[in-house]
Amino acid sequence: MAHSTAQLSSFHGLVTAVADIFSGIFDALVRIGEANSKVRQIEALSALSDEDLAARGIAREDIIRHVLSDVV
Repeated sequence: MAHSTAQLSSFHGLVTAVADIFSGIFDALVRIGEANSKVRQIEALSALSDEDLAARGIAREDIIRHVLSDVV
């Protein structure tokens, strides 16, 4: 009986390890996607004129702070 319990425990450990690996990969891909989105937002705002930024209530020096406000 102890033998089958040991095998089940080993299998559970293996499944957990594999799940952790895939979870880590998925989290990294999500972070990459979010970072790319933030970079595109920063580039789009940086391309605007000072007048357009002011109309949006953003100063040029605050673009990064504005885009990353949900992160920081």
